[in-house]
Amino acid sequence: MLKGKNILIVEDDPVFRTMIVGFLNSQGCQVREAEDGLVGLRALKDNIPDLLLCDLAMPVMTGMEFVEEVALQYPMIPVIVISGTGNMTDVAQALRLGVKDFLIKPIDNIMTLKSAIVSVLNMQDSAQQKQQDFSQRWVMGGDDSGLVEEELQWHISELKNDPQAARELLMGLMPDLQSRCGRWKLSYRALQSAEMPPVIFDYIWLIDGQLAFYMVDTSSGGENSTATALLIRACFNDFLRRQGNYLSSVQHLVAQIELGLQYSGYATPVKGLFGVFNLAEKQLHLIAAGIGGKLQVNEHCAMITAGQWLGDDACNNPLVILPMSDDGARLSLSDINHANFSVNFETVT
Repeated sequence: MLKGKNILIVEDDPVFRTMIVGFLNSQGCQVREAEDGLVGLRALKDNIPDLLLCDLAMPVMTGMEFVEEVALQYPMIPVIVISGTGNMTDVAQALRLGVKDFLIKPIDNIMTLKSAIVSVLNMQDSAQQKQQDFSQRWVMGGDDSGLVEEELQWHISELKNDPQAARELLMGLMPDLQSRCGRWKLSYRALQSAEMPPVIFDYIWLIDGQLAFYMVDTSSGGENSTATALLIRACFNDFLRRQGNYLSSVQHLVAQIELGLQYSGYATPVKGLFGVFNLAEKQLHLIAAGIGGKLQVNEHCAMITAGQWLGDDACNNPLVILPMSDDGARLSLSDINHANFSVNFETVT
């Protein structure tokens, strides 16, 4: 299973490092060690490993700085962070840098580590599933499904048992408040209750002059809402990567995400909204999946009906095509009592 795999461990704690090295050696791995990030970068220049394990709290160069350098210089290397910090801001930042998994010290069951390594390496070996973040592996199957299921349950139980940490993780994964492509700018405004699971938002500028985005109200998904939101995020990003950052239709995107929810075995229906802004034609294509709203274009206002929830055949909801002006428009959400959320599309000089 792990025999012959080349693994680099970057860890400043010699006792913990020795324990991990011993276990991986017993599994037939070829293991190299580095006591800090600078030594780790030198080791990467000598040889590219199949997998990288690293800590966050290290001297000389912090683990986050090290992970950022690896993401820039060696994006092909899958990284698993093993850290004593349970700070969800750190977890979110690591995930945004492309880390495949994040494990918390102490590791009570060494099989948890083995499960994570096997799952990440299986994804890396799959041509159809490369460049995925850690939440995407929750829909994995195959010969090692038992190990994957064990790790899946660990993550889900952690998120269930600590709602505040789950909220911090979701908020940490939110994108920049504004972004530009050519003369168009996207910005969003979110006023949310600190006591409730948040409305999350994500977007991607596509290569053909379009902007794909979605919103999910995680308060609507029950105890598995965080896991469901992470799965949606992973499916959204992975689908667009596999399409070469091109999207033929919003319906196709929603249908693929619904399949992911269906096959996961743990996801619950949630309220969502999916859209594509076509910059050239100045049109907004929307599928409301439980979240309604209104589009304000100059003096005109178009209402958007909520429709079936995501996970309840939302792909059968009607596609709504709304025109926008040269000045842009504002999309405001309704059907959400605990948040005030709006997205602006505008031109800039």
